[in-house]
Amino acid sequence: MTAGQPLRADPQQRRHSLPALHPAVVPSYPPPESDNDESWVWSQIKAEARRDADAEPALASFLYATVLSHPSLERSLSFHLANKLCSSTLLSTLLYDLFVGSLAAHPTIRAAAVADLLAVRSRDPACAGFSHCLLNYKGFLAVQAHRVAHVLWAQNRRALALALQSRVAEVFAVDIHPAAAIGKGILLDHATGVVIGETAVVGDNVSILHHVTLGGTGKAVGDRHPKIGDGVLIGAGATILGNVLIGAGAKIGAGSVVLIDVPPRSTAVGNPARLIGGKKGDDMPGESMDHTSFIQQWSDYTI
Repeated sequence: MTAGQPLRADPQQRRHSLPALHPAVVPSYPPPESDNDESWVWSQIKAEARRDADAEPALASFLYATVLSHPSLERSLSFHLANKLCSSTLLSTLLYDLFVGSLAAHPTIRAAAVADLLAVRSRDPACAGFSHCLLNYKGFLAVQAHRVAHVLWAQNRRALALALQSRVAEVFAVDIHPAAAIGKGILLDHATGVVIGETAVVGDNVSILHHVTLGGTGKAVGDRHPKIGDGVLIGAGATILGNVLIGAGAKIGAGSVVLIDVPPRSTAVGNPARLIGGKKGDDMPGESMDHTSFIQQWSDYTI
């Protein structure tokens, strides 16, 4: 295998396996209540891949190599990430072993990947299926690669973690420092231009749109990046700077610049951002993707 060459499925195995493809009925979301979401989601991914391979022969080889030839979600995801991120200096075989080993050794990473798949499928109306997310959503893939980089950082393998961060930024246009702590059930919608700094913390069930920055305020060192609570929704182009706390269930409007804490279940909009009230009830905007319920009347802002 030459440097940077993608991994490939065994062609002899492929000749024996492809005829087994057959039309499959793909159950609709949401899934049934189950103690084994990973098994359920993986079965849906395979069913969708079989259906799509039958419907579109041009994709059959790709779908076989990336999904149908693998026995588990962790191996399929590892294979796909390795092929996406390989380069002349980061070989696909090295990356595959790295991803498979990390996913096997850390069940919480596998569980988080499943939670992310479920989050994308339920929150993004443009997501055509679980396989569509696994294969084509760069925000999902960037987060999964980050989880492995975060493990490397914790193991003090920081040179490799930073190299992986750099490669993810090149390929997916998503820049997450490997030290940043990211929860589960994460949606990076569109994802282009998302930047998350070294000491940032992102809770569970958070949705972040494109061109969002969770950054610092200058050259200060130490704990200097935002802390995002569970269920937060951050609109496109929002910038949150400094060691500020965005409370659980808060909503940050598109294009806002946030420099101070935002209370839980409140909405901040504008530049600089201002609070425009809280919200009662159990709805979490990071899950509901409700961007506009705070609007009661036309803005008093005039040009």
